[in-house]
Amino acid sequence: MNGSHGAIRGFADIYRTLFALELSGMLQYRAAVVIWLFGLVLQPVVYMVVWLTVAESKGGQVGDFDPGGIAAYFLVMMLVNHVTFTWHMFEMGWRVRSGFYNALLVQPLHPWHRDLLQNLAYKVITLVVLIPATLLLAWHFEPTLHPPLWAALVFLPALVLAFLTRFLFEWAAGLLAFWITDTSGLNNLYMAFMLTFAGRLAPLSLLPETLQTMAAWLPFQWMVAFPVELLMGRLSPDEAIHGIGMQLLWIVIGFGVMQLSWTRASKRYAAVGA
Repeated sequence: MNGSHGAIRGFADIYRTLFALELSGMLQYRAAVVIWLFGLVLQPVVYMVVWLTVAESKGGQVGDFDPGGIAAYFLVMMLVNHVTFTWHMFEMGWRVRSGFYNALLVQPLHPWHRDLLQNLAYKVITLVVLIPATLLLAWHFEPTLHPPLWAALVFLPALVLAFLTRFLFEWAAGLLAFWITDTSGLNNLYMAFMLTFAGRLAPLSLLPETLQTMAAWLPFQWMVAFPVELLMGRLSPDEAIHGIGMQLLWIVIGFGVMQLSWTRASKRYAAVGA
């Protein structure tokens, strides 16, 4: 028992040390962090203004959204997308070509742990700016947001699961860089799917029925749209339970694919490097 407790404490110490290092590294690149943050804020605001304009042209309503609902959707989506987004799959190609993984392959800690901590460090820093910016936008656009208490309580665990779903799935997808020289085309295709089926371009209820059906069977909805609609009070308790179940399913799939792909990729990488 003492041995297991010691191992847990040791692992926690490693996490604290690496997180502190990643946090200090992020602070050294403050200008780049601000630029990334600006892009994450600008995109949903542009989409929100477009849909508000569409609603105005249709007499104040588009689908089942009024202007207050549209503003609430995109402001909540901006926060959820920020908490869940990752960038590591877009770096995988460079990492493989540059030999970035050479030193990591001989370390006992799986590389995804470092990426997880780097991701969290970035978000700890940027939320300090993003939250006041969201409040300012809320003051201007006057969103309508009145979720039931149970939905507000379930939102936080759903948000954590959404982050894990997205992180594991995208990290696994990024490993294709070990077999494909240039993954930029696949990355762009992935982003198109993410914009459409995660509810970032528009609420899923405004999409054609065929696309809504596809979204229900793909992982993207559970990364962003599900926690957004949950906090907006647009889901029933049964739909919330189903959504949590889908998140857990995709987390298991993402973790399994990531582990299997990394095992094969690292062996291939070591063989080529040798």
